[in-house]
Order: sequence, then structure tokens, then C-alpha cells
Amino acid sequence: MAKAFTTKAVEAIKPDPERRQEIPDPALSGLYLVVQPSGAKSWAMRYRFGGKPKKLTLGRWPIMGVAAARAAASEAMEAVEYGNDPSAAKKRTKAARVEAQLSERDKIKTLIKTYAKRHLKGLKSGDTVKRELDRHVVAVWGERDIHDIAKRDVIDLLDGIADSGRVVTANRVRSYLNTFLNWAVDRDIIPASPAHGVKPVAKEKSRDRVLSDDEIRWFWKACEELAFPWGALGQALLLTGQRLGEVVGMTDAEIQASEWSMSPDRTKNGRAHMVHLSEPVLAVLGRCERVQGDKRLIFTTTGEKPLSGFHKGRNHIADKMAAIAAEEAGQAVEIEHWTFHDLRRTAATGMARLGIPVRVTEAVLNHVSGTGGGIVAVYQRHDFADEKRQALEAWARYVLALVDGGADNVVRIGEAAR
Repeated sequence: MAKAFTTKAVEAIKPDPERRQEIPDPALSGLYLVVQPSGAKSWAMRYRFGGKPKKLTLGRWPIMGVAAARAAASEAMEAVEYGNDPSAAKKRTKAARVEAQLSERDKIKTLIKTYAKRHLKGLKSGDTVKRELDRHVVAVWGERDIHDIAKRDVIDLLDGIADSGRVVTANRVRSYLNTFLNWAVDRDIIPASPAHGVKPVAKEKSRDRVLSDDEIRWFWKACEELAFPWGALGQALLLTGQRLGEVVGMTDAEIQASEWSMSPDRTKNGRAHMVHLSEPVLAVLGRCERVQGDKRLIFTTTGEKPLSGFHKGRNHIADKMAAIAAEEAGQAVEIEHWTFHDLRRTAATGMARLGIPVRVTEAVLNHVSGTGGGIVAVYQRHDFADEKRQALEAWARYVLALVDGGADNVVRIGEAAR
């Protein structure tokens, strides 16, 4: 009588280079060890279902051992006894798995991730585009199949963003989404873009929003009352006048004493930029809670990526501003909508009010247009380091004087020179 399979016995079976072998397990009728001429071994079960012979592949040796093979075969035989075909069930499971994989492949969240890897990775604006697509598209459509997205869906998505007061953002998302969907067309993922023919939500007007002196005071006090990171970020934006993306990407490695240096890859215009940090800014940065990370980011909650969720952060500050203004006035005060970018315009306008020359203000803001463009940009190599320092120091004094109620005593740059 043949002995039942053991691990040692299975290991000892040699392949026949001329033919494939099916060796029955004496301990369990229907279970076979399949040995290929190459030496590969696997388990299979033979049975009859509906009067027809059937075969079920169970697994490969040695990943599936003797005991596991017998357990799998016993489970399959039990299914047969109850009138179920294990081979057909296995095929259905495999088909469902393949279908699920195909479905996952065409989900919006999967495709945008691939789009970022294949297309956005090499673009300077890639991180910004990916962040906006994640915030406004993946957050709403992430689990949807791209083939189910229709033009009406695109319009509804953009209208929803615009209705929340972010018309400019809606237009930007339209542009980013349109490019992504055209990429999907080029990759033969979809036959046509559902965003084709979708017009901008509204015509954009050149913004000229500048915070008033009262609003600057309310803004600063609101930031003081808010915990990290939004209060500190707001104050740093107002005092430096730099772009939001540049400030949130600030690292401790970029700061030496009272100078903040940004390399060309960190600025919007691709030009290295030095920003003087006044004492109030240094105080704000010093109070920021550091989250450990290799990048040494200052405005981060993870240590790995810069701060995001700016719309919510801005609303936190705006709500606190409204409360402070109402307390001062003894009644509700309507404050016109503002954005983080308006803080940059407010700083530029404030420096102009202090008598700071336009060329110096543009140097502070790292502008290459206006008085700094054309022939001036080619031949003017003076970096205005001293002038920028004086301008930012004067602006910081002005802001703090507003908060303390003594802005009228701040000396204009032009007056100080006389």
C-alpha cells in the first residue's frame, strides 16, 4: 500500500524530463501532485460534477504544503457534495478580481495620480496643479469611473466651487481639469473630453482688494488669537509680502540670521530671491511649532509636505476678524471678502504709502515686470538689498503701529531722508 504524502516524500519526487506526471495522494482520493518536466510541482484535484470530469488547480508547491493542499481539496469536495462546482466558483472569483482591477484603473483618483507621475512631475507648477486637482476633483469624483463623467458633471463641479465664493479658483480648476481630460484622451482612456466646450465660470476681473488700516488691525489680532499654523502664516504673509506658495515652502535651511534666501526653483519667476526678515517676522517664525522632517519645513503639520487647505485656513482668520471687529464696534461689521494674495497687494500698497519707490517695492516682491522689466532688467544689476531691508522694516513698524493705535507717528521713508 502506497504511503501518504509527506513533505520529505514530495521533495524526493524527481521530474520525468519526457512527460508531465500526476501522482495521486494515497491519503485523500482526488488530490494529485502534478510534477512538470521542468521540476515545478503543484496540487490539483480531480472530481466529477454534473456527470462530467472536472479539474481544480489548488496551488503551487512548496508555497502550498501537504496539509494545506489536503485542506483545500477537502473544502472543494465538500462544495461538490452540496451541489456547487468549485472550479466554476474559482473562475468567477478570478473574473471579479480582474474586473475590480480594471475598474480601479479607470477611477478618477487613480488616473490623476498617474497623470501627476507621467505629466506633472516635470513641470514647475506640477505640485500646485496636483494639489488643486486633489482638493477639488479627487475629493468629489475620486471613486468615480472616468467614463461616467459627463459635461453636466463638469459644469456642476465648477458651479459648486464658484458658489462658495471662489470664482477665480473655479476657473483655474476648469483649466487644470481640461488639461487632465485631454491627456486622458491622448492616452486612449476616453474617446473625448467631457470638459470640451465648458466655458469659464465667469469673466475674471483684475483684483484690487487691499485691506484697510482697520482690517489690517483686525487681521493681525485675529492671527494672534489663532493657534499654529494659520495665525503665524497670515502674519508672515502680511509682513513679507511674498507669494503664498513661497511662504508655505519656507524651510529653516533657507534662513540665515535675518535673511531668507530662495533658490530659482522656489520662486514663481525662476529668479533667486533674498527677503529681509524684520524682527516681528523673526518673532512669528520663532513661535512656530516645528514638526520634525527631513525638509525642515516651517509651515507644515506633517513634516513632509507644506501646509495646504488654504481656503479653510483663510476662513478661520476671517471669522476671527469678524468677531474682533464686532466686539470693537458693538455690532456686526461687514468685511469684504479677501484672499491670501490680497495680503501681498496690501503690503505693496502700504509700502507705497510710506514713500517707498516703486522699483524698491518690486524688488521686495520679486517682480520682473513694470519698472523692472525690459532694458532695466538687463542692465540694472543693483539688488536693492539695503533698500529692501529698509522697506520691510518700515512696513513692519507700520503694521505694528496700526495694531497699537499709533500709525500716525510712523515716519515715511521720503520724509526721513529730508
